[in-house]
Amino acid sequence: MEKTTDTHKRSPGIMINLRGKLVALDYPMVMGILNITPDSFYDGGRYETERSIIERCEQIISEGGRIIDIGAYSSRPGADDVSEEDEWVRVESALKMIRKEFPDVWLSLDTFRSGIALKAVENYGVDIINDIYGGNADDKMFETIGMLKVPYILMHMQGTPKTMQNAPEYKDVVADISLFFSEKVNELHYYGVNDIILDPGFGFGKTVYHNYELLARMKEFALHELPLCIGLSRKSMIYKVLDVTPDESLNGTTTLNTIALLNGANILRVHDVKEAVESIKLVTHLLRNQGIEKSENDRIF
Repeated sequence: MEKTTDTHKRSPGIMINLRGKLVALDYPMVMGILNITPDSFYDGGRYETERSIIERCEQIISEGGRIIDIGAYSSRPGADDVSEEDEWVRVESALKMIRKEFPDVWLSLDTFRSGIALKAVENYGVDIINDIYGGNADDKMFETIGMLKVPYILMHMQGTPKTMQNAPEYKDVVADISLFFSEKVNELHYYGVNDIILDPGFGFGKTVYHNYELLARMKEFALHELPLCIGLSRKSMIYKVLDVTPDESLNGTTTLNTIALLNGANILRVHDVKEAVESIKLVTHLLRNQGIEKSENDRIF
């Protein structure tokens, strides 16, 4: 990826530092999901062999995914606990394979454990830590991220994967999550973390009603002036409304991803990369014709 020579390039807006390069997220990116778990809600058990993991990475990259998000701990509602030792065995095995075959790809690791984050970044050059607990599960996570100097995805979840769907309640779902973000961002800044990505956590301790209110009011999170990572892919907020299965939820996912892009999403975390990339191209074309969007070439500075 080279610097653009487009003389009409506007000044960078929302950016993160990846391996010493400033990466603009005004033109959204796709983060492809690689779950190396036996029990994830949609693709559990699909990527447990070396061949299947490599083929999945090839698919993500070939379809236009810019980041691969690796998860070794299922966060589906009611998911069983996985020990830190077992999680690391899964993570390390995958990272060895992926870094050998794809040394330059940007990798995100979905973990809430600071010890695993530390080993993954130091030993395998993981680029981003994606923490579904927002630092609430490990009191050393923020300090560790500050030391590692990697971007951090701060996600909101009410409760834990085992309890999060037990009648979640909010006074105002957007205001409550925004307050959570403000408090956590201040704490992250205290530990020297500057590259922060916000994730409102669709489906994590939210009812279907909460999820659609979040989607409709996503633009309110712009007050934080931080990029938004949005994960809607094949979630229950889609298949419950449509009365279909997760396997039948691709069209619904694409529809909601398009709405999320129009409401300010910077990263789409998805199972289906090709369709998400196409959504980005179409929405960006629409916004560029209105003079308010960057091109894909305006990404690296």
